[in-house]
Amino acid sequence: MEDTEREAEILKQEGTKKQKRKRILTTRRQMSDSVPLALLLALTGGFLDAYTYVTRGGVFANAQTGNIVLLGIGISEGAWQSVLGYLAPILAFASGILIAELIRRWGGAGLHWRQAALLIEAAILGAVGFMPVSMNWAANICVSFACALQVESFRKVHGNAFATTMCTGNLRSAMEMLFRYFDGREKNMRNKSLLYCVVILTFAAGAALGNKASSIMGVSAVFLCVLLLLAGFGIMFIRGEEERREEKLLQEERRR
Repeated sequence: MEDTEREAEILKQEGTKKQKRKRILTTRRQMSDSVPLALLLALTGGFLDAYTYVTRGGVFANAQTGNIVLLGIGISEGAWQSVLGYLAPILAFASGILIAELIRRWGGAGLHWRQAALLIEAAILGAVGFMPVSMNWAANICVSFACALQVESFRKVHGNAFATTMCTGNLRSAMEMLFRYFDGREKNMRNKSLLYCVVILTFAAGAALGNKASSIMGVSAVFLCVLLLLAGFGIMFIRGEEERREEKLLQEERRR
């Protein structure tokens, strides 16, 4: 009888430890793919697309599909100066993806590598705010590079693949999951579809905000994005502190 009670107590303790490990893993996941952070980044993405289009010569900084289309049109018309204007942000975006992967490999100098990427993006956008209209070409290169860092570093929300700087993939996922929900086979798809829809609406709200802010503040409007990114960094920092506290508690539990 005593042996049975002892075994039950051991199983109970092991279950408690597993629950604590599960909480730690959940906190770690939410550090970089929490909903508040995803919405802040989507708001920033929409803002930047409107900002560069309105104040920086009609160039799309986030998704490069529009720039590639305009590049092709420029080539067909022999407008080589225009071609160079669209080619530069495309190459900057490609370079940003590569740099994001290097940051992932090398780490963030004491920070989580995604936090480091976020600070770098904020610093670049801060510099863009001081560039006059005569430096639109440089501003577009910098914004495209910064957006590439963001889209490569933050690719999931609650474990679901998504993008913070474009909407096509998010819209596809939202409709696919909505179909699965109404098909009756996967009831949990409703909340996932709604999450994608909220991200899309937040992106649109960011574009509206970017348009209004750009018409009032001009090129300095990008400083609002810097504030949004710093808020995102704060969210990640708080999540990281929670994770470290949970790990400390688990280590103490193991010593007992």
